[in-house]
Amino acid sequence: MKVMKNRVIRNLLIDVVCLGVALVVFALFHHVLPRQQQSVGIVIPNPYKTQAPAGDGASLALPEDTVYLAAGSASDVGSMNLSAARNNRGGQQSYGGKNSMMNGKGGSALTDSDETLVEADDTPITEKFADMYTDTVVVTDNSYSSPDISITVTEETTANGRITYYLADIYVRDITCFQSALARNTYGSGYRDSISDMAILNNALLAINGDYYGNTNEGVVIRNGVIYRANRTNCDVCVLYYDGRMEVMPGSAFDMQEAIQNGAWQAWTFGPALLDTDGSVLTSFASTNRIISANPRTAIGYYEPGHYCMIVVDGRGESAGISLPDLSQLFYDLGCTAAYNLDGGNSSIMVWQNAVINDPSGGGRESSDALLIAEVNRYE
Repeated sequence: MKVMKNRVIRNLLIDVVCLGVALVVFALFHHVLPRQQQSVGIVIPNPYKTQAPAGDGASLALPEDTVYLAAGSASDVGSMNLSAARNNRGGQQSYGGKNSMMNGKGGSALTDSDETLVEADDTPITEKFADMYTDTVVVTDNSYSSPDISITVTEETTANGRITYYLADIYVRDITCFQSALARNTYGSGYRDSISDMAILNNALLAINGDYYGNTNEGVVIRNGVIYRANRTNCDVCVLYYDGRMEVMPGSAFDMQEAIQNGAWQAWTFGPALLDTDGSVLTSFASTNRIISANPRTAIGYYEPGHYCMIVVDGRGESAGISLPDLSQLFYDLGCTAAYNLDGGNSSIMVWQNAVINDPSGGGRESSDALLIAEVNRYE
């Protein structure tokens, strides 16, 4: 009897050990070891440099088995075609909006009915802000200008001196100067690199961390005009278009076919939105108190086509970090009409002229992607 009992205990221990090993292998494969992911791989043409596709974008329709974002009920997730998804707009919403479910990034404080009502300005960004550019490259410790780019970087503190942040004021004549980089130049989970290395590899003048797309499988990933992923999300989505417009919307309101037709150049999934659709301050967010409270932050702001800003806020050290309501107020005070929160905490890093200029929490960490400002033309 004793021998049988010992045998049973031994077998149980072996089963526990085997299960533990299996879980470790699973975790390594899915969360640690780099894995290339299958991507949609559709290239969105620049309507200002190439002929737009025939049929108002119809030739760029996604495969019917692609899970993409468009308003509709949860039962719609699956293999609808794009035109069907577009016709679902206005149907029952089971995600997004103020009552949306939350994940680690938080949900959306915007509603699906929110629409950006901004008077259209048809002036192309190539003709705007002419006085901000220079005929040749001019570089100082905190500025850079050329025929296509103007950047000024400053270190700022709040009135009480408790918060330090770095503000990059950016003008671009060609939106393709506003770029994204993928760690190891590869799309997939587990691929990480330092923001400095991504900046150097891509000849960036300025770089900040992105949305860490590789840490999740949800949401939309459009980088430099290429659609890599189009999955549903309850997070806010930020889209930068070839004409220089930047728009932030609930994930449930994002429509990939519309993004293609409108010429999406970049799209990020993190959030939340930091300003309402009319550019007003947001004081409540569909997220946890831990996320809303003071932390290191990285965010982008939008004034109008061709004019943007990037902000990195230090925290968990001499600088206290900033809460989402205070960050919203900061972008409002700067005059931005839209603003979007990116990955923060130890990820928050700004690289200027190949050097990290902020004090990253915990020494910083590698990320799966970065936002860059880089020349697309060669100037001496």
